[in-house]
Amino acid sequence: MVVVPIVAAYGLPIPKTSSRSITSPAGTADTMEVLANVNLGISQMQELVLKERGCLAWGGHMNLAPADDVMISVERPLNIDTPEQMVASILSKKISAGSTHLVIDIPVGPAAKVTSRPDAVRLRKLFEYVGGKLGLVMEVIITDGSQPIGNGIGPVLEARDVMKVLRREPDAPLDLREKSLMLAGMVLDFDPALPGKAGYARAKEILDSGQALASMEAIIDAQGRNLNPPRLGEMSFEVSATRTGVVQTIDCYAISQLAQTAGAPQSPGAGVDLFKKVGDAVKKGEPLYRVYSVFKSDFAFAKEMAKRGSGYVIG
Repeated sequence: MVVVPIVAAYGLPIPKTSSRSITSPAGTADTMEVLANVNLGISQMQELVLKERGCLAWGGHMNLAPADDVMISVERPLNIDTPEQMVASILSKKISAGSTHLVIDIPVGPAAKVTSRPDAVRLRKLFEYVGGKLGLVMEVIITDGSQPIGNGIGPVLEARDVMKVLRREPDAPLDLREKSLMLAGMVLDFDPALPGKAGYARAKEILDSGQALASMEAIIDAQGRNLNPPRLGEMSFEVSATRTGVVQTIDCYAISQLAQTAGAPQSPGAGVDLFKKVGDAVKKGEPLYRVYSVFKSDFAFAKEMAKRGSGYVIG
């Protein structure tokens, strides 16, 4: 979500369409919906891209890939998300939206969707093979997915992180900022008018100058600003460290499952807010994260799940 306004502010058209979450606490469409309307038709999207150079919309409302929408409705309750379907889902929507150049990020980690580098390489080759057959210009990169990017997990919390980065707030998540700049820089490098590999530096200039924030605000207004945005759940509890030490690993899958049990993304205000990341020092009894819920039943289930383990390894 940070990449789109950076690229749009630069002047390249970037019609970003995405699915709602299938097996995670928030998809891009779920998060953007906290800020603005994402149910755009194709003609609306085209007008937006002509006017603002970018948009962040739910692909399902445009009927870009109707077969994929049916598949997702079946996969979501069964927790199914195969590599082949992932590639088909992503590329079908991009082609239908008119995209010609793509940057695909494959995070790898013990609890990420892709758990090993060999699997990531196979997925990259699958993206490159299918994308090549479709005539797409693609950069597929493999990145570290050993811990969550940003502090929030869940629509409201993730939208908060995005806006903190765009507003250049002091407590904005640095990892989200840096990854966004890297990806935006790779997109800008597609422009033959940009000399060398100057994309990252240009993306940083756009973000630090406030141009990206202005672009995001314009996109939000053009799509239809959410005048009554969902709030964080009023029920919350903290999970604390059981020993003093340094955070060695974070189980992304466990934290993701906890956020979903708490109600995300069906309840946008539910989720997990991380206070500690890998490499951070922590004292016994110090909070590692806070869990938010909207409904009492979700709150009770999440609290019971958290008792079985924090998802953190502290050494």
